[in-house]
Amino acid sequence: MAYFDNAATTFPKPECVYNQMDLIYRQMGGSFGRGDNEFSRSAKQLADETRQLIQNLFHCPAKQVVFQPTATISLNVIIQGLIVSGAKNIFVTPFEHNAVTRVLHHYAELDRITVHQLSVTKDLQYDLQRIQYQFDRDRPDLVIVSHASNVIGLVAPAEEIFLLAKKYGAKTVLDMSQTAGLVDCNIGLESFDFAVFAGHKTLHGPTGISGFVMKSDIALPPVLFGGTGFESANQEMPVNLPERYEIGTMNTSGLAGLNAALKWINEKGTDNHYSDELSKREHLLALFGDYDFLQIVGDVPSRKYIGIVSCTMNGIASDTAGQLFFEQGIAVRTGLHCAPLAHQFLGTYPAGTIRFSVSCFTSNQDFDELKVALDYIEENL
Repeated sequence: MAYFDNAATTFPKPECVYNQMDLIYRQMGGSFGRGDNEFSRSAKQLADETRQLIQNLFHCPAKQVVFQPTATISLNVIIQGLIVSGAKNIFVTPFEHNAVTRVLHHYAELDRITVHQLSVTKDLQYDLQRIQYQFDRDRPDLVIVSHASNVIGLVAPAEEIFLLAKKYGAKTVLDMSQTAGLVDCNIGLESFDFAVFAGHKTLHGPTGISGFVMKSDIALPPVLFGGTGFESANQEMPVNLPERYEIGTMNTSGLAGLNAALKWINEKGTDNHYSDELSKREHLLALFGDYDFLQIVGDVPSRKYIGIVSCTMNGIASDTAGQLFFEQGIAVRTGLHCAPLAHQFLGTYPAGTIRFSVSCFTSNQDFDELKVALDYIEENL
């Protein structure tokens, strides 16, 4: 199978990830923070080293790294905590994932918050002047930015948006699910309060291990409760970070895989990682240009992107097209990609698009097989 669904989960992973996860279950069975034995101590050392690798990658040694099972849970912990703290006026991009928008929809339905959409022009330019006008009119309490759209791969100017938001005292959240380890970003800047990462996407780690980076001095109320391995007699969640938000038994095997993936990214270099993916995105665009039945969605040459290209097919629904590619051995994603607001903005709602997403492991053979599939579809339309 030629794999073009890396925006969902990158595949394959670096070989070191597989090896390290196998090794951890064979040689270290403990959980950190759960007992004082050799296994538990080794697990804690692994977690501490992985936190430091994240801090180094994101240029934020003074900020705290919190591990969670998924980026969705991370976003829930942050957004719900900030709403509990009193955030009412919340701004988002048109490209947010349901991990953000469903949380906000829930609280908006309870009349707890008002959600505003940051201004983006039809040619996919974030209109900073217009955004400042929006902030003047409705002072923001919280600004959430998807660093790159999971539908078209458009990269947002997060630093500029957050610098503007900070003039109004807003808290800021960057969703790096599609960019962590790929698009270099200085999360150590004062304008970044929170940044969420997904281990199984561009970090090339396993599923089941993600998390967020946060300023240590932010009083974020917990919204998940449970055991932390210490202060067990205290029925309040501990104030210590990261334990305040890391409840339950940690995915030690996932941490081991993420640890190996982060070291692999360090060796490869973020800039090399990104340039490799961009060259494969250009390969996709060049290939699609040979087929009149494909219509590329949301590609503006002057904008910044990651390795995602969305298309529609003339006269064929995206779900039907997905079945055609499946039958030809091509893995793609079809539909709304859990981002209905993006499709409403792009004019592809409710049918959605066919999404092709590459990684540094996308091979020439994958592209050759995709061309064979496209030729077959063109001949049989």
